[in-house]
Amino acid sequence: MAASAYTTSSDSASSAKLLFRQLFEKESSTYTYLLADVAHPDRPALLIDPVDKMVDRDISLVEELGLKLIYAMNTHVHADHVTGTGLIKTKLPGVKSIISKASNSKADRLIEAGEKIHFGDLFLEVRATPGHTLGCVTYVTGDGPNQPQPRMAFTGDALLIRGCGRTDFQGGSSHQLYKSVHSQIFTLPKNTLIYPAHDYKGFSVSTVGEEMLYNPRLTKDEETFQNIMENLKLSYPKMIDIAVPANMVCGLQDLSERPVESVSN
Repeated sequence: MAASAYTTSSDSASSAKLLFRQLFEKESSTYTYLLADVAHPDRPALLIDPVDKMVDRDISLVEELGLKLIYAMNTHVHADHVTGTGLIKTKLPGVKSIISKASNSKADRLIEAGEKIHFGDLFLEVRATPGHTLGCVTYVTGDGPNQPQPRMAFTGDALLIRGCGRTDFQGGSSHQLYKSVHSQIFTLPKNTLIYPAHDYKGFSVSTVGEEMLYNPRLTKDEETFQNIMENLKLSYPKMIDIAVPANMVCGLQDLSERPVESVSN
C-alpha cells in the first residue's frame, strides 16, 4: 500500500468529510485512489483506476474502513494493465463502472465533460483531457464551500509528475494533449493537488503550481513539446494487446454485451 492520508483543509468540517487513500500496484506502477464521504450515513465510496491484480486488496480495505463502494471508474482505457472494474462488479454486484463516452468502451455509466459524479454530499467534476488517448478524462474534486480544500485532480496519464503520458497510440495527439493540460488542468488553482495514474520515479503527489514551473515537457512552448513527444522512441507497451481489448469491455470479456447508460447529474 502506498501513501494514505486525509485531505487537509482550512475548513475542518469539509476536510473531515473526505476519506482518501492512495494505493499502488508495482508491476505497472499504477496508482489507485479510494475516496469516500465518511460524514454521510451510507459512507459511499469510489475507486479510480483499480487494477485487476489488486482487487482483493481494494475490496478488503473498503470493508475494513466500513465503506459502501458505489463506483469503480477509469480515467481512460489503459494499455499497461487490465482494469479491475469488471472484477469488482462480480464481487460487489451493486457497484457501477464508469468511463468516458469518448473512449468508446463499455461501462454502466458513460460520462462526458462537465458532468458531476456524486458520492454522498461530495462530488467529482469531469474534465475532458484527451491527447494520451481519445477518451482521457481528469476527475477534479468539487469547488464549493462544503467540498474539500485544496482541490484534487486525478489526471490519469494526461499529466504525470514532471512528465506526461505518451501520445503515439490509441488516438493520441501531442497537440491535443498540450491543449488539454493547459486549458483543463493548468487553469485550476495552483494549490490543486495532482494525483496521476502512474509514477516511475518515486513521487506520489504534486500541485498545479509545481507542474507549471517544473514539468520538463509541458513548460515548453507547443512546438517544442510536440518535438519532444515525437522523439521519445518508446518501446511498444508489452501489455497493450491484452489490456486494451479487455479494458474496452470493463476488464472482463464476458461483459461486452452488458447494456450501458449515460447519466447526467
